[in-house]
Amino acid sequence: MRSHHKFWPRRLPHSLTVPSTSLWDNLAISAQRYPDKVALVFFGRTLTYRQLKEGAERLAAYLVTLGVKRGDRVALCMQNCPQLVMAHFAILRANAVVVPVNPMNRAEELKHYITDPDTKIAITTGDLAAEWVQASDALPPAERLVHLVVTQFTDAFDAGVSGDDAPPPAWADWLGTRHPLPALQQGQAHAWSDAIACTSEPPALAVGPQDLALLPYTSGTTGLPKGCMHPHKSIMHNAVASALWGAGSADNVTLAVVPMFHITGMVSVMHASIYSAATIVIMPRWDRDLAGRLISRWQVTNWTNIPTMVIDLLASPHFASYDLSSLVYIGGGGAAMPQAVAQRLLEQYGLRYAEGYGLTETAAPSHSNPPDNPKQQCLGIPFMSTDARVIDPDTLQEVPVGEQGEIIIHGPEVFEGYWKRPDATASAFIEFEGKRFFRSGDLGRMDEDGYFFLTDRLKRMINASGFKVWPAEVEALMFRHPAIQEACIIAAKDSYRGETVKAVVVLRATHKDTTEQQIIDWCRENMAVYKVPRIVQFVPALPKSGSGKVMWRALQESELAAEAKA
Repeated sequence: MRSHHKFWPRRLPHSLTVPSTSLWDNLAISAQRYPDKVALVFFGRTLTYRQLKEGAERLAAYLVTLGVKRGDRVALCMQNCPQLVMAHFAILRANAVVVPVNPMNRAEELKHYITDPDTKIAITTGDLAAEWVQASDALPPAERLVHLVVTQFTDAFDAGVSGDDAPPPAWADWLGTRHPLPALQQGQAHAWSDAIACTSEPPALAVGPQDLALLPYTSGTTGLPKGCMHPHKSIMHNAVASALWGAGSADNVTLAVVPMFHITGMVSVMHASIYSAATIVIMPRWDRDLAGRLISRWQVTNWTNIPTMVIDLLASPHFASYDLSSLVYIGGGGAAMPQAVAQRLLEQYGLRYAEGYGLTETAAPSHSNPPDNPKQQCLGIPFMSTDARVIDPDTLQEVPVGEQGEIIIHGPEVFEGYWKRPDATASAFIEFEGKRFFRSGDLGRMDEDGYFFLTDRLKRMINASGFKVWPAEVEALMFRHPAIQEACIIAAKDSYRGETVKAVVVLRATHKDTTEQQIIDWCRENMAVYKVPRIVQFVPALPKSGSGKVMWRALQESELAAEAKA
């Protein structure tokens, strides 16, 4: 018996028999069983399971009239809203593949999500449509988008809503503005209202467990983001497992505030909730007092989050007026939960914060803390059906309990490989004890109880409030700035975000009058806000190895030394 099995929740199997159906079937079955049950709540407006399914079918039929065929990739880019859920399932119902895209990306970044997956159709919100048009129009004609389906936030809620369900006043313009349809060169923009009014029948459902369902992108140590090929079966495993792990039932009420374009929100929140026919209360982005009101008003039972959200909510001056007594499951990942905050949740609410761990490549959790027996500041134990080990990254031999090594993962939730990147796929996997294991690139250790702990990163990555920032990607974007001769991205300490992004920059001789603020402002225009360097340091030269490579580790170590001294 593996050591962690003695702490396994007794109510749960160690491995799962996964349904031999597509992800679409989860929505169809929930709608058949609970047609009039509320599926989605958005600023007070509700959508039943029947309405969600029928809307997704009409949108699927419309996508087919635009030329979507089995296996085609369709980009989906929006903040959390009912349209994201409906569009996600519509793409699957059209026998196509969802390419989830971070809505914080700017035009320069979006080009890659058009060209790499050969995307011809994207679905987005009015506030983001101009970025997609700018990205598409800048590409060679043969690589551009052909169709852009655009929804407005007010397609899904009443802008005049008041009371506990009302959005914060600061969001009024962002959510309430109805943007005109943009003009797409050599293509066409379509209004969401027209798309979901489609009267055609969708084609027969032709996809199953083996077919590609999702192509989420993940960055890495080199270059541009890579698409992770997830068939229906890998997402299905973690959707079912997450539902069971969090005591899923049709009577659960889930708060969806972690972004559903991201693998955790998409699988552990959206897919797990739809599978068990739970009600999803949707927040488009974080606001602590809105979260407090919605948990109280809708009696939320399950809340997956990042620890900074919990810290922020507990610090609200209105916190005493919120009723959190309905919560039965609270957990998350992306950053460690401070021990004092976890203790306060336990003492005041009897809630054990269950941290988890996973990657885009593992469809979110590969490890999770048992809700009944979590350890603090811990990744948890290997998830259902999962075998995880700690190996020496050089010898590829398993290391003894308690020793540091690279975490490797084998299980049905592991992706099939990187899109169009057989080289990267080959280097991401190893054969170990006759099985194919994914190399996480994270260094950790396993204790005597079988719980895993993160100790360091083998990969070069910055964790800013749970957002992964990959320095190579930021550097590649910064090199487009006319004043930048060289740039190296490192992590700097941040009291709220944990880590933040720092750029060490060498200016061109012709642009020596450029200021740090000008660099930061340019970055805000050209990249997602969480990637933008908060600190810019100008230097005459970057340290280089004998082969001419920038020695980023030397810069990182001097930053850490300066912080320790301060």
